[in-house]
Amino acid sequence: MFEHTTQAIHADDSLNVVQDVAPPMHVSTTFRYANDPGKLIPAADPEVRLLGTSMHPSTASLPLRQTSNPEAHVYSRITAPNATRLEQLLSSLVHAPCLTYSSGLAALHAVYVLLHPKRVSIGGGYHGSHGVLGLHQRLSGTEVLPLDCVAPDLQAGDVIHLETPLNPTGEAYNIEEFAEKAHSRAAILLVDATFGPPGLQDPFECGADIVVHSGTKYIGGHSDMLCGILATRNKTWLAGLNEDREFLGSVMGSMEGWLGVRSVRTLDLRIKRQSESAGKLVHWLNTCKNTDKEDKEARLIKSVVHSIKHASLQHEDMHWLKKQMPNGFGPVFAIWMEEKWMARRLPSHLSLFHHATSLGGVEGLVEWRSMSDSTVDPRLVRVSVGIEDFEDLKADFINGFRALATEGEVAGRERDMATMRIEGSTVPATSGLTSQ
Repeated sequence: MFEHTTQAIHADDSLNVVQDVAPPMHVSTTFRYANDPGKLIPAADPEVRLLGTSMHPSTASLPLRQTSNPEAHVYSRITAPNATRLEQLLSSLVHAPCLTYSSGLAALHAVYVLLHPKRVSIGGGYHGSHGVLGLHQRLSGTEVLPLDCVAPDLQAGDVIHLETPLNPTGEAYNIEEFAEKAHSRAAILLVDATFGPPGLQDPFECGADIVVHSGTKYIGGHSDMLCGILATRNKTWLAGLNEDREFLGSVMGSMEGWLGVRSVRTLDLRIKRQSESAGKLVHWLNTCKNTDKEDKEARLIKSVVHSIKHASLQHEDMHWLKKQMPNGFGPVFAIWMEEKWMARRLPSHLSLFHHATSLGGVEGLVEWRSMSDSTVDPRLVRVSVGIEDFEDLKADFINGFRALATEGEVAGRERDMATMRIEGSTVPATSGLTSQ
């Protein structure tokens, strides 16, 4: 078995049918049937739905048209060359057969359509996931349970929706613990591993039944493509998802599939550097915030930062967390500023971090999270670390914090001056006059 970096380059070699080293982009929506009448397979033929094999064991359960003869593509709402290549690459990295979708939420929607659970246990996390679940509640009356519900609350076929690491804080949950709870009741564990892509964690090793990724984020990695990914080792579910996708119509476009292949080639390199830099930034901020030393840098950070959240700070959980995420704890963390106005203004004082929603690109991003999520503390700033140099990113934060501290001092002086003016203009009550 090759390592991730090698798989990302060579797991799709069996699909090479031209001499190009860089795979070409195919824009056609429809494909000619085979010229040989003996190779024509009618839609009613069971072979169309047969599960085939491929060059990599992890893709052995993918539908026949997806993994064997490149000439088997018929219509791009079913399969297409670029998305098929991406799926073969991802299947080798995720260690389970994968299907791609037009977005992460489209992939999640497909899971709920397939499983049609009566109950879903879910906690905080990405508000978009709760939006998709809300649609299914409206259509089917799905009951929503808290993530920490007790096992007897679950029944066969129910779903535990576990997001780890968590959006927007980067905190992690113990996948094995939730797998044990789900399976003790014949329930299903769905893991959203968007913040812990291949190279950082393998949810299937920890007992996940289905894994979903918003490939738009770290798997895409360049802020230029939408993508959703589903992976499962359950052949029945895989066949159902594949068939459902044909009628949901939520397939990736050819351009996005081509961009995804380009992105996956460097995933392992990017994600480990981003995670390492995030860990260094979190350690630096947390140390300055909690140190007894009163050096200039620590005083500055204490004056503007209230708290930091990230999986690397879950010290009491390291006995399972290091096993679950052996190569780093993820590139996303959250900062709570001391005041709401600080969270609102910090992004405008940073020069290397772009102020934008989404995350996962090679460039650092920050977001005053209130811009896109109405449910969060307005003091929260989400940070997605890019591949820039750590020292440069650290200096950028220092400059931003310094600007906030200066603004705070100016605002404080202005408040004092305003108070003095008000107090100085107060006229004492005149003796003998009665208030009306």
